[in-house]
Amino acid sequence: MTRANPGQFYQLDSELERNLHKSCRRLKLRCCTEGAPSSSEPTTKSVPLESPSVINISSDPSSKPEIQEDRMEERTIRELASPDAAITQNICIQYPDGECELKSGLIHLLPKFHGLAGEDLYHHLKEFHVVCSSMRPTTVTEEHIKLKAFPFSLQDAAKNWLYCLPPGSINTWETLKRLFLEKFFPASRVSAIHKDIYGIRQQERENLHEYWERFKKLCASCPHHQINEHLLIQYFYEGLSIMDRQMIDATSGGSLVDKTPTNARQLIENMASNHQQFSTKSNSITLLKGTHEVEASYVVDHKKIEGKLDDLAAMVRTLIDLQKKLIPSTLCGICAFINHPT
Repeated sequence: MTRANPGQFYQLDSELERNLHKSCRRLKLRCCTEGAPSSSEPTTKSVPLESPSVINISSDPSSKPEIQEDRMEERTIRELASPDAAITQNICIQYPDGECELKSGLIHLLPKFHGLAGEDLYHHLKEFHVVCSSMRPTTVTEEHIKLKAFPFSLQDAAKNWLYCLPPGSINTWETLKRLFLEKFFPASRVSAIHKDIYGIRQQERENLHEYWERFKKLCASCPHHQINEHLLIQYFYEGLSIMDRQMIDATSGGSLVDKTPTNARQLIENMASNHQQFSTKSNSITLLKGTHEVEASYVVDHKKIEGKLDDLAAMVRTLIDLQKKLIPSTLCGICAFINHPT
C-alpha cells in the first residue's frame, strides 16, 4: 500500500527482504570492527541491494557467519548426520617441548596395569619408575619420558579411562599420577586396607617369617594409610600365635611393648630373618607325653583316608550280599562249579 494508492496492497519479495537483512547484519558487524561511519556519508551507498548470487562477500571477514549459514542450508540431512573425518581428538597428555623417541625395548619392558580391583597400584608405579629410570636417554628428562611411556603401560579399562580425559588437560607427571591414583585407588579401598591391618592374624601353619612378610606387603600396598608406627607393631603383635608371641617376649627381655617402635621392628625383622635362614618345615610335630616323645605324622591326607574307608565299606557290603544268596543244590562235589553235576 502506497500514499498514491492507499487502498492497493503490493506483495513483498521474500528474497529481497532476506538480502536486506543480511546486508544490515554485515553493516552492523563492520561498524563494530572498523568504527561507526561518518555522518556525511550515507549508509545506503555501502550496502547495495543486490541478489545473493551477485553479492561479493569473499573479501569481507564479517560475512563468515552468513557463509556458514548458507552452506548449512545447502547440506542434506545425510551429510549433516555423517561424522566429520576432519575432526580428530587429541590425547589428554600435553607433552613438553622437545623430541622423545621411545625404543621398542623400553615399551616391552613396561609393566601392564589393567584397572582390575585386585591389582597393586603402587607396585605398578614402582616398576614403571624403575624401567623409565634405567632406559632413559641422557638428552631427555625423566618427566618427559614418563609422560610419553605411561599410556603404553595401561591396558583394557585403564587405557579407556586415559583416552576419555579432556584433551590437553595433563601437562606434568605429578598431575597424571594424582589422577591415576584418584581413579584406581578410591577411599573405599583405603578403608578396606585399614580394616585388614587392624584385624591381621597369623594363620595356622604360618611361621613368623611368612606372617611378617605378609604384614609388610599389606602395609606397602597403601603407603598413605596414616597409621602410626607403634600402632602397626601393636596390631602385628596382637595377631601373633601364642607360641611366637611368647618367643618374641622372651627374646625382647620380658615384653615387646617395653621397647621403642624402632627397636621392636628391628627385633621382629631379625627374628623373622633368622627363622627363614635356619628353620626347616617338617610334616611331623613332637608331642610330649611324660618323659617320652611321640612322633605324630601329618603326611597322610585326610581325603585319601576317607576314600579308602568308603572303598572298604563297599567291599564289605558286597561280601555280605554274596553270603546272603542261597547256595545252588547242583554244585559239583569236586570243583564246586554249577555248570555240570558231579
